[in-house]
Amino acid sequence: MGKEHFERHKQPWTSDEIQRLHAFAKKGMTLKAISKALTRSEESIKKHAKQDKLKIAKKR
Repeated sequence: MGKEHFERHKQPWTSDEIQRLHAFAKKGMTLKAISKALTRSEESIKKHAKQDKLKIAKKR
């Protein structure tokens, strides 16, 4: 089976999504959990987190 498909593919990030990403990262949520919460791909979240110098928790 292929990767999950996200309807938001290649859509620009909203300021609300960016704020939520920062909050989730602070809480220590994993990449997979953030991906589901924001309905964004893990790659997109990794890229954005790196741009904003955020640390994403590793799987526990």
